[in-house]
Amino acid sequence: MDNLAAAICEGDRTALARAITLVESKHSNHQVLAHDLLQTLLPHTGKAHRIGITGVPGVGKSTLIDTLGSNLTAQGHRVAVLAIDPSSQRTGGSILGDKTRMERLSIDRSAFIRPSPSSGTLGGVTRKTRETMFLCEAAGFDVIIVETVGIGQSETAVAEMVDFFLILMLIGAGDELQGIKKGVLEIADMIAINKADGANAERANKAAAEYRGALNILTPLSPNWSPPVITVSGMQNTGLDQLWSEVLRHRLALSQSGEWQEKRQEQQVRWMWTLLEDGLMSRLRNHPDAEAKISQAENDVRAGRLTAVNAAADLLGLLSA
Repeated sequence: MDNLAAAICEGDRTALARAITLVESKHSNHQVLAHDLLQTLLPHTGKAHRIGITGVPGVGKSTLIDTLGSNLTAQGHRVAVLAIDPSSQRTGGSILGDKTRMERLSIDRSAFIRPSPSSGTLGGVTRKTRETMFLCEAAGFDVIIVETVGIGQSETAVAEMVDFFLILMLIGAGDELQGIKKGVLEIADMIAINKADGANAERANKAAAEYRGALNILTPLSPNWSPPVITVSGMQNTGLDQLWSEVLRHRLALSQSGEWQEKRQEQQVRWMWTLLEDGLMSRLRNHPDAEAKISQAENDVRAGRLTAVNAAADLLGLLSA
């Protein structure tokens, strides 16, 4: 683990990939090693811009990230993209095709793309997204972009692990405003209307005005930041300089108010509780009496012989046995 940690800190991409595979492993021995590795690397983390990007399928997330990331590497940044693909509810499989849509970044030596399956995790992220972000920071990547599945209200999960949460919207506001989840707008740090090029430019500006109106009736997350609404084109590389300027302005505003560090600290505490909940579930499922008792409880609840409340209480009793 010491050798692996040293290689990661030297920017070894192969070592980084191995470490991510290690933290994603569900094997108990691997998890112990992963915890030691993360503790060793902790002093080398925390310096990157962590950006979450979401939007409905087809909004152009991958294209925009490819262009934005290429702009940033050209300016001397090192960019890591964590692309989350939805897992099939039936087979558990994922296509993991985002890397193929980021043609420039995928061959850029200053970029690192890691596609991962959501594996049923809510919020458009994986269970190990936080750990992967830490590893990428330790490897020297100063911009971490998390591209989410884009599934709506549960996007709060990714917003709680990044510094800046960007929502991409399609052109043609109006009826779409009825379908926007208020909770998603409330956690946005910026809204960008994508594909605002050619004949779509005028419609994009109209959509932006309508979204600005929608944001005006919501209370912003911070008294020091009002989420801007801009128009961009990932395909034509327009508006992305402004997008990045807003990311930097956001960090400056929240750093000066002290909110930036407070947010990072609260995220760490929430991460601890998430790990605790996962650990308790793991202990329950691995309990020697769990398989029989869980099966019996499911049958009793299904047949109406036992309430779900009492069944859960009985199963939790295994942890204190």
